Amino acid sequence: MESVQQPHRVRMTPGARRVLAAAERLFYERGIHAVGVDLIAAEAGVTKKTLYDRFGSKEQIVVEYLAGRDERWRELLAGHLEAVAGQGPDARIVAVFEASRVWALEYGRKGCSMINANAEIGDPSHPVHPVITGQKRWMLDLFTGLAREIEPAGADGLARTLMLLHEGALVAHGVGVFPDPFGQALEQVRHLLGNGAAATGGASLR
Repeated sequence: MESVQQPHRVRMTPGARRVLAAAERLFYERGIHAVGVDLIAAEAGVTKKTLYDRFGSKEQIVVEYLAGRDERWRELLAGHLEAVAGQGPDARIVAVFEASRVWALEYGRKGCSMINANAEIGDPSHPVHPVITGQKRWMLDLFTGLAREIEPAGADGLARTLMLLHEGALVAHGVGVFPDPFGQALEQVRHLLGNGAAATGGASLR
């Protein structure tokens, strides 16, 4: 497995938390490039000096913004996976999509923050790049591990298909072109898993 560079993180003081809370709201609603440190400092009720003392740069605030969202997403997902821990891998795959639907409705009205940030930045040398790629690689690894339990010989192909369905649902939700894209994705997942289980002699998901 390709190693993923771990991003530098800062220690969160109360002032840093205020800055990060303001930055997260502004970055997600308006976009990273559209929001400057003056606005973040004003919204957080701190001086620019405090902001730079805590984070050092706007780039580091972006790192903390995306890394923090990823941590909360993994916590939410862990709860959904724990709820089906005694069931098979097909149920756990479905749980991933159901968790994403819950996350999207509560925290992701404008789509995936990682995808949005990558579209804005797209520079492999930017400090946030390892956060974005690391999160997506982590999701693909998760799907691959679950797929390997269902279809060992075709795990990579199944995992990539699941990943594409998942990411497509995230994008469609953010664009708002049709209602409940995660419901549509889940229909395809159930069909895919049902056919795959039938081909390998396993129990299909119904």
